[in-house]
Amino acid sequence: MARKKVQDNSSSMAEAIKELIEVKGFSPDAVKKVIENMLLAAYKRAHGTNENAVVVFDEDESGIPTDVTLYSRKEVIDGVYDPVTEIELEEARQLSPDCEVGDELDIPEDPKSYDRSAVSTGKQSGHQGLNESYKDNLYDEYKDKVGGIIIGYFQRERNGTIYVDLGKVEGVLPVKYQSPREKYEKGERIRALVVDIAKTANGIQLILSRAAPELVRSILETEVPEVLDGTVEINKIVREAGYRTKIAVSSAREDIDPVGACVGLKGVRIQNVIHELLGEKIDVLRWDPEPTVFIKNALSPAEVGRVIILDQDKKQALAIVPDSQFSLAIGKQGLNVRLANRLCDWNIDVKTEEQVAELDLSEIATRQNAQSLFNDDYEEIATIAELPGVDERVAGLLKEAGIEDVQKFIDDYESINVEGVTKEDLEKINELINQNVEFVEEDAPQDAAASQDQGAEQAASQDAEEYTCPECGAAITLDMTKCPKCGVELEFQEDEE
Repeated sequence: MARKKVQDNSSSMAEAIKELIEVKGFSPDAVKKVIENMLLAAYKRAHGTNENAVVVFDEDESGIPTDVTLYSRKEVIDGVYDPVTEIELEEARQLSPDCEVGDELDIPEDPKSYDRSAVSTGKQSGHQGLNESYKDNLYDEYKDKVGGIIIGYFQRERNGTIYVDLGKVEGVLPVKYQSPREKYEKGERIRALVVDIAKTANGIQLILSRAAPELVRSILETEVPEVLDGTVEINKIVREAGYRTKIAVSSAREDIDPVGACVGLKGVRIQNVIHELLGEKIDVLRWDPEPTVFIKNALSPAEVGRVIILDQDKKQALAIVPDSQFSLAIGKQGLNVRLANRLCDWNIDVKTEEQVAELDLSEIATRQNAQSLFNDDYEEIATIAELPGVDERVAGLLKEAGIEDVQKFIDDYESINVEGVTKEDLEKINELINQNVEFVEEDAPQDAAASQDQGAEQAASQDAEEYTCPECGAAITLDMTKCPKCGVELEFQEDEE
């Protein structure tokens, strides 16, 4: 089956295509897709189907479309049943003399000859396609700006929502993202954080925020080079928009003062940030891994005397301040301590020295000791070798002598006599055991026979005779050959009757 194309001598859409690409800024692929959909929609409206419609573009060397033609592909047959998809052989040969039955003939269509409804459908499809393509282009252009700063100008306000002119697109500043103390006049400059992007019927909208803590971070990055290059790290920012912001900063380099870097010489850098936030107060403080130190810093600008951890698990702490610093530590309507709580993630109770004097701090200390007793992680130590700081040589010699377990060492301590292990070595191990091992008695049921055996052993022990070393006076037994204390050799003789 041969496929033949009839030449089209109708006017092209070259100028319209050129304008869409060069003036409107659409991509060549987007223009081709829109025009193709538009012509197919018009064809379907005119003929009831577009399955046999073919859209062909002429392109220049760079791949940019320069012209477009709509064809109706028809099969050459003898006896037409469907004139939309079929054409008589005689009629086909008038268009292409060498065609035969079974060939396919692409016949040019003139969309201008379609009735009004078909033309209207095509235009509607084209406008819709161009609109969607335009929105997609804008979305691709602005999607990477989410999380960054953008500058626009106050346009209008409606039901509390502020609309910002951003040039190609419109910005929306909802009430919940506004700083409550900021007011704007028409045309006034607005610098905001882009928090989201949304498609609308007319294009896209950027959702803006002037209340987000990340706005402060972005402004700091522009004002403080050390923050931008990572020399100074912003560990956390908490903010009550329009009133106060607390920023915890740190630096891995000891020669860099993170607070000083953010504040700047004579406070120039931080003043620029304050000016951008229209006078909002900002506390820049040093982050510290130690909770008591960090809590002190977080209550800045108040001077804190000391911090007591009340409950480590529940993260409750008591900050004690001089009477003159109490109001400053609490802040207006509790704002300062509330922000400090959020910054440290602790529940901080602020009291003066006089108020603390009325408290029973011994009870707090007892509770802390109890918590440390039950909450600390313990490692089970069963052998001499597991003792922290033990002499490995001594532990090895004891193990070779059959004294490996801590419990056995304690039981046999007085009688241990191992070559290469001195008395001082034994005393050091005994001291390590006292420092690092806590013995827990297990209540286990005993049967009657075991109880009888134990009673017999205790009775025998009580009936046993007691002896003392003739040199040092230490307690010894008949089975000993050396005194466990002074090491003198022992020899027992039976009394002659």
